[in-house]
Amino acid sequence: MSLGRLVIYVKDVEATALFYETHFGFRAMRLPGDRIVELVAQDGGVNIMLHPAGRGLRSGQAIVKLVFDVEDVEAFCRRSAENGLHFGPIHKADGYVYANAKDPCLNSVSVSSRAFRKAG
Repeated sequence: MSLGRLVIYVKDVEATALFYETHFGFRAMRLPGDRIVELVAQDGGVNIMLHPAGRGLRSGQAIVKLVFDVEDVEAFCRRSAENGLHFGPIHKADGYVYANAKDPCLNSVSVSSRAFRKAG
């Protein structure tokens, strides 16, 4: 068994889909009559399902952060800035680095080299 999809409730489905397509290489899949847009991971990772948020949900309130594995965080952040996505400062952790940003609906997004750190 493996995790195949993650649902994010968003106020602006189209802007959020474009964000993840542009900056993280997902491909949006839309089915006729379905209000969910499924973002298909092109590298075999977890798909993201964008579900329209209810009126009572405030943007950025979720306690979930999407973390994308990136070997060279600094280079990724530079390229992202050229495309309009600005990450905060790069933080050093135990053998890896990471940086944080927000998507159009204020959901937390991070890029991290944790998956590539050397053991020991």
